[in-house]
Amino acid sequence: MDSSVLFLAMPAVSAALSPSADQALWILDVYGFAVGSLLVAFGAIGDRYGRLKLLTAGATLFGLASAGAAFAPSAELLIAFRALMGIAGATLLPSALAVLSELFPDARQRSRAIGIFAATFAAGFAIGPVLGGQLLSSFWWGSVFLINLPVVAVFLLLAPLLLREVRSTRTDRVDPLSVLLSAAGLLLSVYAVKHLAADGPSAGSLTAGAAGVAALFWFVRRQLRLEHPLIDFRLFCDRVFTVAAITGLLPLAAWSAVAYLGGVYLQSVLGLRVLEAALVALPGAVVLTVTCVVTPAVVARTGVRAALVTVHFTVAAGLLLLLATGATGGVGWYVAATVVSGVGYGISFSVVADTAVAAVPPERAGSAAAIAETSNEIGNALGIALLGSLATLIFRLDGPGLAGTLGETLQLPGLGGESAAEANAAFVLGLHTAALVASLLHLALGAFALRSIPKSIVGDGDSPEPKPKPKPKPKPKSESESESESEPKPKPKSEPKPMLASAPEPVGVRERA
Repeated sequence: MDSSVLFLAMPAVSAALSPSADQALWILDVYGFAVGSLLVAFGAIGDRYGRLKLLTAGATLFGLASAGAAFAPSAELLIAFRALMGIAGATLLPSALAVLSELFPDARQRSRAIGIFAATFAAGFAIGPVLGGQLLSSFWWGSVFLINLPVVAVFLLLAPLLLREVRSTRTDRVDPLSVLLSAAGLLLSVYAVKHLAADGPSAGSLTAGAAGVAALFWFVRRQLRLEHPLIDFRLFCDRVFTVAAITGLLPLAAWSAVAYLGGVYLQSVLGLRVLEAALVALPGAVVLTVTCVVTPAVVARTGVRAALVTVHFTVAAGLLLLLATGATGGVGWYVAATVVSGVGYGISFSVVADTAVAAVPPERAGSAAAIAETSNEIGNALGIALLGSLATLIFRLDGPGLAGTLGETLQLPGLGGESAAEANAAFVLGLHTAALVASLLHLALGAFALRSIPKSIVGDGDSPEPKPKPKPKPKPKSESESESESEPKPKPKSEPKPMLASAPEPVGVRERA
């Protein structure tokens, strides 16, 4: 709810706080970068100290930061509170998925549960704009952050009653330098991209970009050497795991960029009221929600390969429909685009999380979920940062040159009709460019998935369990397995790392599910 409402509220935020072009982008995506840079670390912390405890602390901080954001008097303070919300969000997602995997140890039930879990995200996208539209019609822009408080309050009341504490028997230590390198590398790199797009090349932005790339390179090298890395990059040797991880990132990048640019397009270019813009976005959000729920059952029949390929081709098709929108009309094309791409987004939300959680032992579920959610959150932030900056660059080059953003341009006193029309046309061109680039990336990844993922995994959507069943001698094996389960402590210490990297004969079948 929070993210989708903020996309819709940005014109009101811009009118009230007058953020610069790069500040407006930071307000939107500092949350995603705070979450993405800390998810894996908090997944490991939850494994060690208790996931329910971390969930409770994170929800409390999220509520307090939301209240601070609602009453922020300046763009700088709003960015700071959004960053605090991101830190709190990083505690919530991996622990929530890990607790879910403990509640549903059966693979089939867990798959359905994670589909419903993903559907709640989509439902938030649907409910948020409608609820936010009502609030923005009657109250100030900060009211959209207050909708988090009742949700947090209900969670804090019910979680201790309905959930049980879960922690790992492992004692892996979180490497502080890795956390610092990943956060600094992402923030510096994105800072450079934003400034290059909004203001052109400068010594400061180029230096920041070089420092960010160096920090990320150092981070990757360090992970390959650590005994307990924050992100085990060796897992990416498996092609299916790699495609699944990118499938967690790329659709979210496209979704976040289109949601942000689309909200501005509907309100500032086409002149729709906030609630009207929310209703226009509703059909796509409903399709996304339904797809999340039905995906696990469909994947159980068609297989992971078909799901991963379908994600990218449907998202690409939806993005291409956006090219039919214009500065004077195109609401129908916008609705069609969000409905078609909503199918791909829904599949991606369900498949990626289930693949990550099912592929590792239960005591490592928090860290695995963190990797899956990291790809989602980094994709969410990168979409606004990179594709949003691309649209900003197009606007700067093709627009009237009176201000850095469409909102700032339209608010200029004495703006002529010709200049306003030129600004609207330049913004639409930026939207089309971002949609086209995202579509081409999805088509390329869909083609790669089609060629590189073996057909042998089609139909094994439940393959964490069917593997023993087809064998002629299941009983002796299950007995030996039950014996090994009676002494679980030695086993988990040797299994977590190679679980995805060194599977038996049908390579990668288990983890690909």
